[in-house]
Amino acid sequence: MKKSNGYSIEVSNLTKKFGDFVAVDSISFQVKKGEIFGFLGANGAGKSTAMRMLCGLLSPTSGEATVGGYDIFSETEKVKRSIGYMSQKFSLYEDLTIGENIEFYGGIYGLSKLQIKEKTEQLLEKFQLTEKRKSLISSLPLGWKQKLAFSVAIVHNPEIVFLDEPTGGVDPITRRQFWELIYEATNSGVTVFVTTHYMDEAEYCDRISMMSEGKIMAIGSPRDLKSEYSSSNVDEIFVKIARGGGK
Repeated sequence: MKKSNGYSIEVSNLTKKFGDFVAVDSISFQVKKGEIFGFLGANGAGKSTAMRMLCGLLSPTSGEATVGGYDIFSETEKVKRSIGYMSQKFSLYEDLTIGENIEFYGGIYGLSKLQIKEKTEQLLEKFQLTEKRKSLISSLPLGWKQKLAFSVAIVHNPEIVFLDEPTGGVDPITRRQFWELIYEATNSGVTVFVTTHYMDEAEYCDRISMMSEGKIMAIGSPRDLKSEYSSSNVDEIFVKIARGGGK
């Protein structure tokens, strides 16, 4: 049964082991509805593994978690239907046209034919791609692929969208433009859970957590953490945590 208490995500002692290797080590946190929650850490820290469990793509070893009010152990399919997801590879099909990608994901997310048609026209107009409807995704610049991938991830108006390293490999200006799309989504009530290894992007989040070796080492708003760790930026905090957690 779906629970609703002001949180979009609740996690308690969530753990994932691969044999003797502990990828995610008993993490606990909550994400408020409509919040931008940043999951920070170096590559290999456990960020993507944790996200995949929350999205219902990977079975946890132990612990508890609800996403959108649904239990990730017993209500996996309901979790999947209530979220949007954008992977590091932007999730688009290079050999399909722009229009076909939008239509495909609309169908995957259960939209009616009429809804798919309306959403397709809205997105093509929004990004001024109407005349490129029949162009292959492969013909688009990286930044445009990124924006379109985010838009199809929320084409079904999900409560929560998970973004896994969404700005990897793009230039700083394009990254900033992408974050403007995130702000637009949260202004409409969407909760955003984003993993990144770009420490400057933490400043764009309402709250952040910092992972190291599968554990959450710090959690809070960027302002509060900078005060707590006597640091002028998030990168300095990360360095202190990486060197042993000293404040």
